[in-house]
Amino acid sequence: METLHTLLSFVVAIALLVAVHEFGHFIVAIKLGIKVEKFSIGFGPALLSWHGKQSGVEYVIAAIPLGGYVKMLGENLEEQGEAQEQKLSPEELARAFHVQPVWKRAAVAAAGPVFNFLFAIVVYMGVAWLGQPVMPAVIGSVAAGSVAEQAGLQVNDRIAQVNHQPIHAWSQFEELLKSSVGHDVALTLERSGHEVHVQVPIHRGAQDALLMNVASDVLGVDLGTQVFVDRVVADSPAEQSGLKSGDEFVQVDGQDLMDVRQLIRAIQSHAGQAVSLGVLRDGMLLQLQLTPRSENQHGVGKAGVHLVSKPVHEAEIYRMGVWDGVVYGFQRTYEMTVLTAQVMGKMVTAAISPENLGGPIAIAQLAGRTADLGLVAFLTFIALISVNLGVLNLLPVPILDGGHLVYLALEKLRGKPLSMAVMERTQMVGVLLIGMLMIFAFYNDLMRLFRG
Repeated sequence: METLHTLLSFVVAIALLVAVHEFGHFIVAIKLGIKVEKFSIGFGPALLSWHGKQSGVEYVIAAIPLGGYVKMLGENLEEQGEAQEQKLSPEELARAFHVQPVWKRAAVAAAGPVFNFLFAIVVYMGVAWLGQPVMPAVIGSVAAGSVAEQAGLQVNDRIAQVNHQPIHAWSQFEELLKSSVGHDVALTLERSGHEVHVQVPIHRGAQDALLMNVASDVLGVDLGTQVFVDRVVADSPAEQSGLKSGDEFVQVDGQDLMDVRQLIRAIQSHAGQAVSLGVLRDGMLLQLQLTPRSENQHGVGKAGVHLVSKPVHEAEIYRMGVWDGVVYGFQRTYEMTVLTAQVMGKMVTAAISPENLGGPIAIAQLAGRTADLGLVAFLTFIALISVNLGVLNLLPVPILDGGHLVYLALEKLRGKPLSMAVMERTQMVGVLLIGMLMIFAFYNDLMRLFRG
């Protein structure tokens, strides 16, 4: 049942995004007077098809919803020779794609990605107006000796502004910190009804900022997490240490526990070595000693305990006004576009491991998870994927829309189109590159599944 739900969510998301992208090509071509012969959502056998009464366009919904296309009259006419061209009436020839000026063909090519961005803007507006569940920008824990502690940040401080920009969620705080790595950041805090202003340096870490939790890893503050024992495995190091269901972890090796990752790292890195744990049980603080057991050749420690965690502060629903929602739609789409381009650029330069690339399985899993979380989460996911599709299709790779725009730019500069031989060879390269990318992304998906 869960697999079916994930698959259905994936199909809905991808079919919708493909429809938006192809509708961009379709509507701009129609408005510019270019004859469209077929508009297909999906590939493979047609599940449903019909013809427009006035336009004559064949509309198709096909079996494989991983793409789509718009077939325009004369799109591949140069390959078929002048004899084919002579079969067209003067009226048809005037509406053929290949005889249109460069600017019209460029507008059609760019329309798909542009509609993906416009769709993301509208969806983000809707998300803003519906209201998003957000984690409040309230400090739940401050690491001892951290930059935050030295600057005077305290538990329960609410972060109201970062560099004089108002924020309403912890995610905003994290994003602004990521963009400020290597610089000082001005924070405005709300503390017991008063405003407190502090300046904190955000130092560069060993890892790329896009992959870090800058707030906790660099600054030393976190939302704060309560970590509890859900279940103890029989005859495990956890049972031998005296841990019981319902115990709350508050300290690890004398350090206040900031999040569940801190506890997991301590257990995994101490195979055969005692770890000191501070736990709360019935209002009393107990100090227990746990010695993780190594269960594989890598020496990773295992405790035999199932954990459950929850944030110190509950999520809040944040709704924006009409105008703020409009601004948020444009702003969020811009931010996600820049972020997507940065991540792609860093993958090309190997600054970020290509193992972070996800394929259809990863997208399907995310679709299912966000659908489980509700309409707003699913819409946010769809908007993000729409932005990703827009950026991807603008890459200057033959067979993508960006590649077609490069062809048209060269045609404008040269005063004539590239030869068919050149276009065929470069498009073969494009097919090879996209094919390799898809295979690698699918391989990453499978490796994640096997690793659990």
